[in-house]
Amino acid sequence: MQKLNSRIAAGVASAACLLAASSGFAANKEPEIPTCEKKIGTLAVTEPENKWWRALNLESPEALIKVFVSKSKCFTLLDRGKGMSAAQSERQLASSGEFRGGSNIGKGQMKAADYVLVPDIVNQNARAGGKNFGGLLGGVIGGAAGAVIGGVSLKSKTADVVLTLTDVRSTEQVALAEGHAKKTDLGWAGGGGAFFGAFAAGGASSYANTEIGQVVTMAYLDAFVKLVHEARNMDHDAKTDNVSQSVTMTKPGRMYAEPNIKSKVVRDLDPGMMLYPSGEKQELFWKVSDELGNEGWVPSTLFQLAK
Repeated sequence: MQKLNSRIAAGVASAACLLAASSGFAANKEPEIPTCEKKIGTLAVTEPENKWWRALNLESPEALIKVFVSKSKCFTLLDRGKGMSAAQSERQLASSGEFRGGSNIGKGQMKAADYVLVPDIVNQNARAGGKNFGGLLGGVIGGAAGAVIGGVSLKSKTADVVLTLTDVRSTEQVALAEGHAKKTDLGWAGGGGAFFGAFAAGGASSYANTEIGQVVTMAYLDAFVKLVHEARNMDHDAKTDNVSQSVTMTKPGRMYAEPNIKSKVVRDLDPGMMLYPSGEKQELFWKVSDELGNEGWVPSTLFQLAK
């Protein structure tokens, strides 16, 4: 009987170890940010409009997610926040002629974002009668805003968050991942943990130095792991899968059946007409279609990119 009990105990312990290893937050094991060998595309991180983090005395989750993205090497990270504002100031100085010759700052140099990533919390109604953050602060910051913050519970120290990845060109939502974490997930941290040091350095110190901030961090990491897995496996390329930017006729002209002016005329084109390039080009001619479905070739000297 004693041997049988020992075997049962060993089996239970083994199962517990397997369960811990399979979860995103294994006990006593510091979590890892997923990495990629190949870039998925360029990315801008944009904070949600509801500003839920202010009531928790946290910084914007934008800073937190930027650390994940930077360390993962899955995307080329573009700064559309404070860095962008500083860059615009430099560009204004350049355009006013203040810089020395050869400074090489001007239009046409900025990279475009393929995707926008928005970090938010799960929208829950405050049903718990004050148990969650929305119920606690709903009367202070307004019913709607209070309900939005229902994804973070101060009493149970839990957080439910969501990351949304959107294609900039098509505005198609290409990936969405929810993350969950609770206080007990922090057993590996030992009261702080070296893992959180990177977030303090990245401008997200409140996520590193407060318990609720650490819980929110782990919830976002849970969502980011899922998002990266989904993004790596998606059959989508933001540049090649989207149609080319539309163009506008600046001069009167004609649409031809072939890429030369001696071919059959498909139709006459007036200034201001919108055309949609297919991506095919031959010398100065672009293959386009109009809003009525006509297709043909137009010299690129007659149009400009639509603004």
